[in-house]
Amino acid sequence: MKNILFLIALVLSLGLIGYLSLQLNNVEKRLALAEQRFADCQQVTFKLQNQLAMEHKEQQGK
Repeated sequence: MKNILFLIALVLSLGLIGYLSLQLNNVEKRLALAEQRFADCQQVTFKLQNQLAMEHKEQQGK
């Protein structure tokens, strides 16, 4: 009886470890995607700021 309970606890533990491993992998993928989107937004913002600065300079020159 003790061996059966130990085996059930072991199987449940391994199942939980597997489940948490899959969840961690999924979160890591979503984090990498979010970081890429953030980098893309920073690049677009930088380009727009430069464009706005150039337009502002042109208007100051008139």
